[in-house]
Amino acid sequence: MRTSTRRSRRLGAIAVVAALATGLLAGCSSDPDDGSSDNGSGSGKGKTTLTIGTFGVFGYKQAGLYDEYTKLHPEISIKENVTTRTDVYWPKTLTRLQAGAGTDDIQAIEVGNVTEAVQTQADKFVDLGKEVDKSQFLDWKVSQATTKDGKTIALGTDIGPMAICYRKDLFEKAGLETDRVKLAAQWQGDWSKYVSVGKDYMKKAPSGTKFVDSASSVYNAALGGESQRYYDKDGNVIWDKSKGVKKSWNTAMSVATSDMSAKLKQFDPTWDQGFAKGSFATVACPAWMMGYIQEKSGDAGKGKWDVAAAPTAANWGGSFIGVPTAGKHQKEAIALAKWLTAPEQQAKVFAKQASFPSTPSAYSTLKPAAATTEYFSDAPITQIFGDSAKTIPVQYFGTKDQPIGTAITDVGILQVEQKGKSPDQGWNAAKAEIKDVLGQ
Repeated sequence: MRTSTRRSRRLGAIAVVAALATGLLAGCSSDPDDGSSDNGSGSGKGKTTLTIGTFGVFGYKQAGLYDEYTKLHPEISIKENVTTRTDVYWPKTLTRLQAGAGTDDIQAIEVGNVTEAVQTQADKFVDLGKEVDKSQFLDWKVSQATTKDGKTIALGTDIGPMAICYRKDLFEKAGLETDRVKLAAQWQGDWSKYVSVGKDYMKKAPSGTKFVDSASSVYNAALGGESQRYYDKDGNVIWDKSKGVKKSWNTAMSVATSDMSAKLKQFDPTWDQGFAKGSFATVACPAWMMGYIQEKSGDAGKGKWDVAAAPTAANWGGSFIGVPTAGKHQKEAIALAKWLTAPEQQAKVFAKQASFPSTPSAYSTLKPAAATTEYFSDAPITQIFGDSAKTIPVQYFGTKDQPIGTAITDVGILQVEQKGKSPDQGWNAAKAEIKDVLGQ
């Protein structure tokens, strides 16, 4: 869901949060200056109000789950505090966890932050492994949120199997293949083939359009199919030696140094506007992205978007929800967290916005909503994402996974894509930022 990789100003962000700590710790509220909003079912007098801290579009409200739960439990009301940007959300959440006050009753955790949460904040979360049957979740998903001594600090929500979402109307105008199966065959097996299709698109690109939203998008998608990322299985930092990182960087550079990118920073307002205006023809599309596309492209994009298999099976994103021990309503929060992550509810979120469940028992029943299927030109969404999910390589994450990735995409790649720096200069800029992140 909603992974928003942003410029890594981690130390600065924490400093800002610390400066605001007194006000923030007084209670958990939305922060309008960081992209937050109250997006829940509201509160009622005499009821227990449970707050859920999320980032991006989780789909619980959109799928009607909050309303459903409060009807089942009229003594409960739910307030969702949404922060669009994870580089704002996670440092803020860390500050509250460390202070032992001000947390939401339920806190979302992005996969790029879960190792840090497990290794440094486990004592700040309830052991949800004692509350559920862990066998209903993917084994590797449970492992990501479990400490060495067996404490499971959060329950899996979605995973991010990869596809390519594309504007078939723009492809047709550019004289390219529009059939999703034939198109996928053109780039099957190698992201460089996807870039080649982009070069063909740009030869006859409709006025004002580019092939892809950003080089960072391509980087994240390509890396999602690599077994070697920023850390090895023993927790050692290997980002600068990683074959997967270097291969994905080179692919991104072939986009950044060409004319095929709209050069938009993902999850910024200009990126949202790009969807609405139809400024780019393709976007790397993990399952959670489909809900984002529908929301940002709006009615004008209905029936124009289609979905094709990605060049390689890959995973980008996926999240968890945990219950902080500092929460005022732990019992009620545990019950809600269990209910939201149950296979039945994960299937409902998929039906609304195609966020792919981390509960395999739901797979045989998955049916996207008719409106979603229609929006994406009747693409066989379940099959495309299901096929990708089956062959995603095993990947290892580390405590600074998210800020390392952000340094590469929002510092290194943007130096090349938006400021005209050379790939070597971009790499060196990312390297300097990562050294700062790692305290080297």
